[in-house]
Amino acid sequence: MPHKPRPESDYHPPPPSHHRQPRPSSQTNLASCLVATVFLILIAVAALVVYFTMFRPKDPEISVSSVQLPSFSTSNSSVSFTFSQYASIRNPNRADFSHFGSSLQLFYSGNQVGFLFIPAGRIDAGRTKYMAATFDIESFPIVAPLTPVSASAAEIDPGMGPEVTGGGIGFGGMVPGGVGYRVGPTMELASRLEMKGRVRFLHFFTHHARTTTDCMITVAVTDGSVLGLRC
Repeated sequence: MPHKPRPESDYHPPPPSHHRQPRPSSQTNLASCLVATVFLILIAVAALVVYFTMFRPKDPEISVSSVQLPSFSTSNSSVSFTFSQYASIRNPNRADFSHFGSSLQLFYSGNQVGFLFIPAGRIDAGRTKYMAATFDIESFPIVAPLTPVSASAAEIDPGMGPEVTGGGIGFGGMVPGGVGYRVGPTMELASRLEMKGRVRFLHFFTHHARTTTDCMITVAVTDGSVLGLRC
């Protein structure tokens, strides 16, 4: 039986399309970048506002309450004593204050006569730490201003203070002519308490803090009594 060819279909598939989808325009990309940039700037501004209003970093506050010289001795032209200073350090921040490299120095007539290194530590947020520092001061010469005094005055009031005898400081000698020179009844000491450390906020912001308190201390030369404290 002869084979009959199938009738051809009238359907023809469309040719493959070479038309591509339109890419986003450069203006759309620019607008997206601008929106993202503005959003990041707003976040940064908000973070800074919170940082400087609620977590504004501040240096610790030092207050020296008293100074004492538990032991005091005078020998010829020199003095030696034990120095004690009591102070409070307040941390006004909302984060802990870690201090290190802090020190207490003592000066006399512009020269350092004592130094104490303060161990590292931490002060909790909004808390106050009380500190008592005591250390021995080695013997150093007195170079206080000298006051002329006559022999009669020295006899009447021998407790005014040590006298200069032959260029040194003693307790009763007179230079030729009957006139001596007596050290004033007081001497001036200067202390400097320095606290250094850092405050870290939100594990991201770090503030390096440093504060110093200077005090002038008036001491009686006769017995080492503290007569005045100015900080």
